[in-house]
Amino acid sequence: MFESMNERLTSYGVIPVVVLNKASSAVPLGRALIAGGLNLAEVTFRTEAAEESIRLMSRAFPEMLIGAGTVLTIEQVDRAVAAGAKFIVSPAFDPELVDYCIKKEIPVYPGVATPTEALMGIKRGLTLMKFFPAEQLGGIKAIKAICAALKGIRFMPTGGVNKDNLRSYLESPLVAVAGGSWMVKSAMIDAGEFDRITALCKEAVGIVDEIRCPEH
Repeated sequence: MFESMNERLTSYGVIPVVVLNKASSAVPLGRALIAGGLNLAEVTFRTEAAEESIRLMSRAFPEMLIGAGTVLTIEQVDRAVAAGAKFIVSPAFDPELVDYCIKKEIPVYPGVATPTEALMGIKRGLTLMKFFPAEQLGGIKAIKAICAALKGIRFMPTGGVNKDNLRSYLESPLVAVAGGSWMVKSAMIDAGEFDRITALCKEAVGIVDEIRCPEH
């Protein structure tokens, strides 16, 4: 059901995971991400500014692929989608939330930490799930162990992913896309360091290209 979205996310290799404290930063951030070659963002619902930030960014940059992260309730799903979110990311596997998204045909990427949770996703037809918190759970070694028992799935590792370990994740075919905040830290956004964000995004894109398009 969600394969086209999976393919779009996979094509980027990296998802900037954004915490916006002020909605006024949304458009400048979107501009910085696009300039850095990352035409997408996961805006987390950790702040009061998240919903409006998604709305403003979606209106200003309709070509951007914007999702909502840290989504914990069905109400947040509805608010995020109404604001323009194209996909939902949750830190844990909530069967009620996942089933709701599937019924509404909203691409959803629940966080899983165990084979049991991954199997719950497989039974619902999910082929791409978030692995969270990735580094704390064992990183790529843990992903390989889970996929040895459960075939046909790929992961979106998030949590502790940075420019130093990004390569180790993306070199595995079991990883479709990695989520990270190192290139979009809240302190940089709040300080208006958008040129720095663009530079860090370009660096991340360069790592993705080296691994997936070595001939370039």
